[in-house]
Parts: sequence; C-alpha cells; structure tokens
Amino acid sequence: MNSVVNDLEKRAKEIRLNIVKMIGPGKTGHFGGSCSAADIVTALYFWKMRHDPKNPKWSERDRLILSKGHAAIVQYAALAMCGYFPEEELYGLKKLGSMLQGHPDLRKIAGIEANTGSLGQGLSISCGIAAGAKIDGMGYKVYCIVGDGELAEGQIWEAAMAAAHYRLDNLTGIIDCNKLQATGAIKERFDTFPMKEKWEAFGWNTIEIDGHDMEQIMDGLSCADKVKGKPTMIIAHTVKGKGIEIAENNAAFHNGMLTKEQYELACGALMD
Repeated sequence: MNSVVNDLEKRAKEIRLNIVKMIGPGKTGHFGGSCSAADIVTALYFWKMRHDPKNPKWSERDRLILSKGHAAIVQYAALAMCGYFPEEELYGLKKLGSMLQGHPDLRKIAGIEANTGSLGQGLSISCGIAAGAKIDGMGYKVYCIVGDGELAEGQIWEAAMAAAHYRLDNLTGIIDCNKLQATGAIKERFDTFPMKEKWEAFGWNTIEIDGHDMEQIMDGLSCADKVKGKPTMIIAHTVKGKGIEIAENNAAFHNGMLTKEQYELACGALMD
C-alpha cells in the first residue's frame, strides 16, 4: 500500500506542477480550485476508476463529471498523463484554436464526459448517467466533483433528492471543500455548512475525509463501493491553492495570476 500511496502522491504533485506550467506567469487561471482537487483527481484516474485511454468510449468505463468545470485544468493534466492526448497540448491552454478551453468540452477532448461549468448542473448530469447505467444493467460507477460554493445552487439539492429517491448507489459525489469561493469565504458569502448533516438528511451515505491525505481518499472511495441502496457523498476537506504557497487559502487565486518570480518559485517547490 505504501508504494501505491507514494506513487499517487508523486503524480498529484506532477499534476499541480502541470497546472502551474499550463497557466504560466502573467496570465490568469483557476489555480485555487484546480490545486485543491488534485489529490482527489489523481486517486480517481490512477487508482480507482476503470478507464482506457486507448478506448475512451468503452461502455463499461467509470465516469467522472467535474461539475466545477472552471477547474478543468486539473482534469486536463490528469487526462494527458493517462495518455488521452499528448502532454504538449497542455501548453496551448485557452489559446485560440486549442482543444483545451476554460471549461471542458466533450466534443473536443477524449475522456471528458460532459460540458460543465454552469455551476450546479454536474450532479444532475451524473444522476442521469447513473440512472442510465441501472436501466441498462451496466456495472460502471459515476463520480461527480462539486465545489463547496457550488452547493448554493438549488439544482444541486434537486439532484440530491433525485439520487436518493432512485437509490443510485452507483453514484459517488465528492465535495472539494476548500471553504473559499471567488469572492471570499463560503461562510461569509453564502454559508453552505453544515454539510454532513444536510447530505445525510437528503438520504445520502456521507463520509468526511482530509482531501489531501491519499490514504483517506482511497479509503473513502472504497467505503462508497460497499454502500447499497443509496448514493454516497464524500466531503473532502481541502486547501484552496494547495501546493502553491502564495495561493494557499487565498481567494484571490480562485482565478489569479502569478508573477514571473512567483511562477518560478512555485515550479521549484513542486519539482523538489
């Protein structure tokens, strides 16, 4: 287990380095929520999910829906590392003609399951995919990463009720609970706490973890597999901007900019 955890931790660090390099110095980009979700995304793509970069439309693949689509660069980094497309494509991020835009586009990128970024919709999409798997007798799992600020969207709670009503035990949600949104602290802007009690009241099996502890992430995902008759929500407590010292717990880096000096420092720290 230790070797697996160590390998995943190294991959998560590489994903964060690629996030920094993709955005580069002097340009704005979603450092905060991308870096906070990096460990979760790493565990899903490199340990948990069944998927095949050589056959991205494999019918039995597990699906990941990134409801907080503005953090797409963390998913792009993982997909490139898995081999869905060449890593050099990462450095065309948000350039005219690039396949990698600010929000994911399933028409352009192999491995993307839904166009997201209009916040609140990803969980509904995930419910539909999970319900479809049940109807078709398919065994794949559906994972949905949502932001804690995104929980202010009413559609999230409609989806929460639907998932419990239809007993979608093949659906696992993961809240990237970094406690900050674009304009400040969640508690000050639109308080979505307490989360555990809310999700339990909506009929979900609910687990709380440290979203940067790889063993806890793996344990949480494994526990979700054992639950029958209800969906699971993993509340992953994270640090916005994790791995970039100046960006950590800094709402300005929800969609921020690194100077050349800050960029070089961030790259150096992530390459150590």
